[in-house]
Order: sequence, then structure tokens, then C-alpha cells
Amino acid sequence: MSKVLMITGDFVEDYENMVPFQALIAMGHEVHAVCPDKQAGETIATSIHDFEGDQTYTEKRGHNFGLNASFSAVNVADYDALYVPGGRAPEYLRLNAQVLEMVQHFADNDKPIASICHGAQLLATAGIIKGKKVSAYPACQPEVEMAGAEYVVLPMDGAITDGQLVTAPAWPAHPAMLRQFVALL
Repeated sequence: MSKVLMITGDFVEDYENMVPFQALIAMGHEVHAVCPDKQAGETIATSIHDFEGDQTYTEKRGHNFGLNASFSAVNVADYDALYVPGGRAPEYLRLNAQVLEMVQHFADNDKPIASICHGAQLLATAGIIKGKKVSAYPACQPEVEMAGAEYVVLPMDGAITDGQLVTAPAWPAHPAMLRQFVALL
């Protein structure tokens, strides 16, 4: 089975972090969840985003999520794939040069990458989506297009694969996104 790196951070979307983490482990994959400046055993705060008829999602405090690996110990060459959850975390992760280098490693080495919701902000900043078909939360469309990718409008439960990249708009897409991601592993 594959070894997957999950780069996450405070106020990551709870479902987009927890569900794939647990599902990939249940399928037999080894998943290491890391966050800059945090060690294995520490926790991050999550948030729950929901669609309640407003112009955008609502946000509520989620669970504490325990990290099972240390960011400082990551050697990206040891991993087969990358998973980037959404929420507000990518907005801040994209400011970390080491995180950007990690993302670029997976793209440069043609390793599978899955990204959901606002994870596209990190992919766009890392410069790895030019010429790709990419889905993300609708508010990320301008960033996806400015990065040279084609933004693909999908239903909230849809996902799209372009080469080694699997993207989806939000947590209702877990079944489609995980099915496509696991097919690449």
C-alpha cells in the first residue's frame, strides 16, 4: 500500500481532514498528518463548514485533530502521494516556503496529489496547476484561473482527475475524490 503525506493546519475543514485520513488508513494506506511548527502528538483545531443557504459556507469550531507525524521530520522522497485538505488552513500554508517546496516535489516527481475545497489555494501558489483542469470551492475560481489552470465547475459531490491531480469542490465529494485518488495510488 501507499504512504501518503497530509499537509494540514489549524482551522482545516474538519470533514476534509478527518474523513480522508481515516478512510485511507482503513484501506491499508499509511497516512502521516503534519503541520508546520508542530510535532507528532500535538493537535490542530478544525472547523466545520456547512452549506446553509447563505452566499458562502458557515463556519463552526470542529474537533481537535491529533497529528501523527512531525513536520520537521518529513522527507518527501519517502512518500508516494500528497493529500491537501481545505478550509482556512491552505490560506496560511501557502505562505510557508517549505510547504510549497513539498507540494512542488510531488508534482515534479509525478506523484498523485489530491486537493479539496480551498486546497487549490496552496496548489496555485506552488505553481503546479498551470494547464490542468482543476475543481475547488467556487470562491477559489479566480486563483485557479490566475495560476493558469482551467477551473471546472462540478456539483459539490463531484471530483475530477487530470493526470496525477485529483480535485474536488467540497467535502460532499469525498466518495468521488477518494475513489479517483486511490485509483492513482
